[in-house]
Amino acid sequence: MDLKSNEPFWLLKNGLIASYPSLKSDQECDVLIIGGGITGSLIAHQMVEDGYKTMLIDKRELCNGSTSATTSMLQYEIDVPLYELIGKIGMKGAVASYKACSDAIDIIDKLSKKIRSGAGFKRKKSLYFASKKKDVEWLKKEYEARKRFGFEVKWLSDKQVAEQFGFENTYGGILSKQGGSIDAFQFAHELCKHNIKKGLEVFDKTELQKVEYHKGFNVAVTAEGFRIRSKKIIYCIGYESKNLLKENFVNLKSTYAVVSEIDKDKFKNITSTLVWNTDDPYLYMRTTDDGRILIGGGDEDFYDAEKRDALLNKKEKEILKGLRKIKPDYHFYSDFVWAGTFGETKDGLPYIGEHKKFRNSYFVLGFGGNGITFSVTGMEMASLFMKNKKHLLSRYFKFGR
Repeated sequence: MDLKSNEPFWLLKNGLIASYPSLKSDQECDVLIIGGGITGSLIAHQMVEDGYKTMLIDKRELCNGSTSATTSMLQYEIDVPLYELIGKIGMKGAVASYKACSDAIDIIDKLSKKIRSGAGFKRKKSLYFASKKKDVEWLKKEYEARKRFGFEVKWLSDKQVAEQFGFENTYGGILSKQGGSIDAFQFAHELCKHNIKKGLEVFDKTELQKVEYHKGFNVAVTAEGFRIRSKKIIYCIGYESKNLLKENFVNLKSTYAVVSEIDKDKFKNITSTLVWNTDDPYLYMRTTDDGRILIGGGDEDFYDAEKRDALLNKKEKEILKGLRKIKPDYHFYSDFVWAGTFGETKDGLPYIGEHKKFRNSYFVLGFGGNGITFSVTGMEMASLFMKNKKHLLSRYFKFGR
């Protein structure tokens, strides 16, 4: 499955950060991680920290799937509003899910400092504004729910949104203190580099062909016929899990993003803020470290990469039309346009845990707009799973829920 179009901004911006070998011999390890994007690199870091002999393989070059196409917005807000999620899964699970995503931003901050990352982690606020008058009622309900459960939020009127951010034609919104951004493509490579020094083995252009299941261990066989014996396999394959797992647990969506030319003066008032709105699909934006505006949206059902990429020009116009609504006088000069594929679950939550058809294995599949923060939660969960312990969120993130 092609998870991105041909010109994702992060891949072009960073170029070839590192090169990894393909697997050329049989191997043994405690933990084999399938998938070398941001999720796989985070889980590999945790496994190495926990003292396991860890290997990571990816059929592409590392991070060349969805990680190269992400907008790298770090939000605690899940695609399903908190008050609505409470109605779906109960207060305990909903609040814990939101708080886990909030904690994940703090963990990324600490981790980026620990490995001396140059991926530009920045703490940011988050503005979630009503794009239609009819949205105000439920958005205020969401504000009250977040406030009730301890999230640092303020309600801004339309005038306050205009004064603070220069946006017109809004109907007010929620300003959250907690948020962040990072270059996830670079950060994933940095995590691998850091852990290779500690014994992590990384092989790209190494495709998993099949798995042989045994009592207490598995043998993964690559397309080239090499065999990897491991006590556990952790699948960090994101949206490609749709090809592996036959049940209908996630809907694939195409999303589109546009990055402007460098213009450091135009949006100074949102350099420290993530922005998204209540449209369906919603528009979202942030600035980049080099003074660009990154805007995404235009989501629709994914059918195949060719059809998705054929819509690039149409979706660019659609996204910029949404920008003009709130910034009528701003002329946006596009520099990069690309598309990516993501997964949408019925409750906005990831799938992290065991699957009955895959013995000695775990899945860490962070879906929706919170893929990165869900993956950080997956680090803690996978660490507990390896010790035969349960996590509070296991019942809410499990398959068959």
